[in-house]
Amino acid sequence: MYKAVIFDLDGTLLDTISDIADSVNAALRSNGYNEFTEYEYKYFVGKGIDELIRTIIKEGGIGDEEFTKLKNGYIEEYAKRHSAKTKPYEGILELLAELKANGIKTCILSNKPHFQTEEVVDKYFSQSEFDIVFGKLPEYEIKPNPESAEKIIELLGMRKEDILYVGDTNTDIQTAINAGLDSVGVLWGFRTEGELVEAGADYIARDPEDIFKLIKGD
Repeated sequence: MYKAVIFDLDGTLLDTISDIADSVNAALRSNGYNEFTEYEYKYFVGKGIDELIRTIIKEGGIGDEEFTKLKNGYIEEYAKRHSAKTKPYEGILELLAELKANGIKTCILSNKPHFQTEEVVDKYFSQSEFDIVFGKLPEYEIKPNPESAEKIIELLGMRKEDILYVGDTNTDIQTAINAGLDSVGVLWGFRTEGELVEAGADYIARDPEDIFKLIKGD
């Protein structure tokens, strides 16, 4: 039985893609550039804000000199609408309550900037206390670099075999592998089962209850 779970945030606990897409598109639109579809953003996100903007620049044929303007524009727009359409995935609040009731520690590890991570966690999970919440902190490289995951493991004071990592992209699965943790790839997020299996996920979850069953040993 696992004693702790490290969750990714976007695409795993929260459906954030609409607000992210709307925010980047608003920054693009205000600077006279073409917008992208929400589906495209599902493949643009996952490696932090800097990589998101670099991808937008590359895919849009935009000059590299626009990076700072578009990044700052996105941050400004996201601050206005980070809770406009975002919501927890169905069954997530119930899963977190089950984990807490069974003494399982819960953590978040996101590539979203730490201040944004704290904002949305406070907004949507005020009744579900997480033991550790890490967004992108300046002292650690972004996932799949395992530095931040290893720090969470240290803070938990547990053996790696007692900790489960849960995410929705190949970046998450690679993070778990790099940190020496068992991993679950979830199918309600931004990517496909094929991507998660190919990345090396130990388990696949089709709904949040699958995670609790796995932890119980079912």
